[in-house]
Amino acid sequence: MFKVALIIPTLNGGELFKQLLTSISNQSYQPCRKIIIDSTSKDQTVVLARKAGFEVVSISPDAFNHGLTRQQGVEMVADADIIIFLTQDAILADSEVLSRLVACFTNSDIGAAYGRQLPHSNATPLEAHARLFNYSAVSRIKSIEDSPALGIKTAFISNSFAAYRRSALIGIGGFPINTILSEDTYVAAKMLLAGYKIAYCAEAQAYHSHNYSFIQEFKRYFDIGVFQAREYWIRDKFGQAEGEGLRYIVSELKYLWRHNYISFFPSFGVRTLLKYMGYKLGLWEKKIPTSIKRRISMHNRYWK
Repeated sequence: MFKVALIIPTLNGGELFKQLLTSISNQSYQPCRKIIIDSTSKDQTVVLARKAGFEVVSISPDAFNHGLTRQQGVEMVADADIIIFLTQDAILADSEVLSRLVACFTNSDIGAAYGRQLPHSNATPLEAHARLFNYSAVSRIKSIEDSPALGIKTAFISNSFAAYRRSALIGIGGFPINTILSEDTYVAAKMLLAGYKIAYCAEAQAYHSHNYSFIQEFKRYFDIGVFQAREYWIRDKFGQAEGEGLRYIVSELKYLWRHNYISFFPSFGVRTLLKYMGYKLGLWEKKIPTSIKRRISMHNRYWK
């Protein structure tokens, strides 16, 4: 049987973190080690985590980095076979979620696996569509051979709810230590190129979504553009993201029309424009002064 570790980065987890802890305690499969890497929370996050049996590692908020912090977690669990990562706002849907995700690794070709994300009950129609578009009801295993058909979507994965075979993760160099976001996509792409496969387990489900404001959407897509520009090899190997973006827009329009969410059309239009502008600016980030990048980025601590 696998030795499994669970790692969750936290910062002021709030009510959703309480729900996450409850959903973890209800799992039929319990990891051997449970760790939070906390960026000096001011609320009850650390207290609640310790009560739930978690080890706590504290770091300063300035020290947090999506890739580096998770790699630090990987190095803490050298004896683990499988490492599960969650974010503090992802609520496991039922008591068998972790067992289903871990079961993917009985196939020795699997380097990483991720589960299906469902929208929270307060999700807007736009956010609900995003979950339906990115997380289908059908499980599948992706390999490098799928890249001509799936393009950049081949390397899609989400560390909000994902697991990694530690030996495979170490074998491709671990998480990048200085990436603005998308450290999960980076690792998945490396694994695929190394011959591993990525499992999508639709039966392992978690509630996770965000209702971003217009400004947050712009900033998030700016950061995505920065990642794509700096890790251009991913687009070279798997294809451009623009084609997937167009498919998403068409799907979103159809979803709003089909469900009679006509009132969300203006929001759809504004958000689509802001996403495009943010993404394009991110691709051109080398021409933008750091002081400005810090102001238009969702992860402004990245810009030293």
